[in-house]
Order: sequence, then C-alpha cells, then structure tokens
Amino acid sequence: MNAPTRALHDVPRSDWTREEITALFALPFAELMFRAASVHRAHFDPNQVQTSTLLSIKTGGCPEDCGYCSQSAKNDTGLKASKLMEIDAVLADASAAKAAGASRFCMGAAWRSPKDKDLDAVCAMVEGVRALGMETCVTLGMLTAPQAIRLKQSGLDYYNHNLDTSPEYYRHVITTRTYQDRLDTLEHVRDAGINVCCGGIVGMGESAEDRTGLIHALATLPAHPQSVPINALVQIEGTPQGLSAPLDPIDFVRTIAVARITMPRSMVRLSAGREEMSDETQALCFLAGANSTFYGARLLTTPNPVADDDRALFARLGITLMPPSHG
Repeated sequence: MNAPTRALHDVPRSDWTREEITALFALPFAELMFRAASVHRAHFDPNQVQTSTLLSIKTGGCPEDCGYCSQSAKNDTGLKASKLMEIDAVLADASAAKAAGASRFCMGAAWRSPKDKDLDAVCAMVEGVRALGMETCVTLGMLTAPQAIRLKQSGLDYYNHNLDTSPEYYRHVITTRTYQDRLDTLEHVRDAGINVCCGGIVGMGESAEDRTGLIHALATLPAHPQSVPINALVQIEGTPQGLSAPLDPIDFVRTIAVARITMPRSMVRLSAGREEMSDETQALCFLAGANSTFYGARLLTTPNPVADDDRALFARLGITLMPPSHG
C-alpha cells in the first residue's frame, strides 16, 4: 500500500519516512491536491476555518539570533524593545479581537525563556482571555517542565514553539539554541497536557529536501502537533534571511498539502506571509487542507491582511468561522 493511500486511514502515523514525504511533494499538483483535500474532508468540515489573533505582549530585545526575526537584538531592523504589556491592556485587545470574529487569542513575548515573575503575569492574561470565552495560546520561548505545568494550571490551551526548518538547515538560521532545545520544550508542553502548536517557516533559502525534512520532523514527533502553522517568510530588512528569494506559490501550497496528508487531524494554519499572497494562492491553500489562519492587521511585528479583507475572501469561498473549543 503506498504512502498517500495509507494516509487516508483514521489513525495518524508517526512513522513517516523521508522517502514517503519526498514522494508526496513530487506528485503531480492535481493529484496532490486531491489527496490532501480527501484527507481534510475525512477529519474536518472543508468549509470551516479557525481564526486566531496574535498580539505581541513583549516586543523586541530578544537575545536569540534567529535570522528571520525583527525582534532579535542581533538584527539591525530599527525595532525598539518594549516591556511586558499590562494585563488590562492585553485583555482589552483580546476583547476587540473576539468582537472582530477571532476565536483564539495568541500572545507572543520576545524572550529566550520566561522568568518566573513574568510567567505569573502571562498566566493572569491567559485566565482573563479564557474568561472572555476564547481559546488561548502563548509563545514565550523555551520552557522548563515546571513552567509548562504552571501554564497548564492557568488554563492555557496551546503553546507555540516552532521547529522553524529541517534539522540540517537549522544551523543556517539559528545558532543560539539547538534543535534539541526546541524538542525539549515541546516535550515539556506535551507532558503538561497542553496542546502543541508547532510548525515552521519556508522561503528562507532552504532546499526542497529541507522542506521535506521539516515536515518529517513534525510528522514523526511522539504526537502530531494539534496546530501546525506553515509560515511563508516575511522578508524584513536588516535580517539575514531577508535577502532570500521568495518561495514559488505552488511550492508553498504543496507544503500545506503535504502537512495535511501527513498530519491528518492537526489544524494546519496558513500563517505569516499572507499579505504577499494573492487571493488565489490562499484559496489553493484552503483547498489543500489549511483550516486555520490569523485574523487581524499584524502578526507580532509584521503585516497581515485586515479582517475586512479576510471576511470578503471567506465570503467568496463560502468559508465560515469555527467556534472556539477549549482543549
């Protein structure tokens, strides 16, 4: 039985080989789209999309050297560092996001890892957002096991910590933390019982083999991430990856489709880079199995389509919004 056919089974696999994933990427486009859409329909309503809003609660000054990031203190992007936002201000933004139609509120802080005193404030934010009836997600950098447990106790639904790229290409993007550091944080999050949000960025000058390697790393985790954001690099002046050639839109859609096939029950999120995508490219991504996206004019420090534009596109495609469902 070939790999694409096996992917249609109800039980998700964590034993994908790189050869199988390479073969998926190499399928004729129409065949790949058909198989991805079939997997999507087996597990989700193909006409529903979950929407999240992302807020930077602590911007800039991060000591990491991630080559794509405007918030790294090592990249000369002109971004000024700010302190952690006040809890009331965060909850006001969450309330506005809910009114605009978002069902999940994601909060990001530019830390290598949070200090315990800062974690107390973040937990209060999580509790406040949940009280609004929204799902919660945070991305705070690396976590210890006790910190993950503390976040779980606050009611956190999702923790985002991306692998970014393949294990082989990783050293060309980041040198201040290892791939294993990222895997360790994911283990702490899983062990605490928090849903994992983990994906990567494509278009950073990586090869097709590296995109295979990224999907392989995600699809062979001990459990598939409940949410898999696939980001197209937003080129930012002053960052090393900002000089990368843009990824072909069809190759981006292929990445979405292969993520859907290999991780059939995950929410596959069409994430950063939508501002540069045509409506047609986004429509192909939804057809390929993307069923989650960010809603609102900014993603941390980079632009995103405004909600009115998204509502217009969803209406043209007959897409409705998923209600929140706490994990």
